[in-house]
Amino acid sequence: MNWNFQFAGLSEFVDMGGYAFFVWLAYGVAFAALGLLVVSCLSQRKRVIKQISQKQAREERLRQHRSKAV
Repeated sequence: MNWNFQFAGLSEFVDMGGYAFFVWLAYGVAFAALGLLVVSCLSQRKRVIKQISQKQAREERLRQHRSKAV
């Protein structure tokens, strides 16, 4: 395998041949979008779990009330 690097140094890598702004902006936007997606999914999951537990508690209270009424 040939491991020749495209860039001579770290500064050339960061500069990206003059297109650094666009390249790093694209990476930034992609990582920000992925981060927002993860946060959104986690908050949605938390909200759904809370709704399920509230519904189960409500059903249990109804079940207890019905058993006392009979």
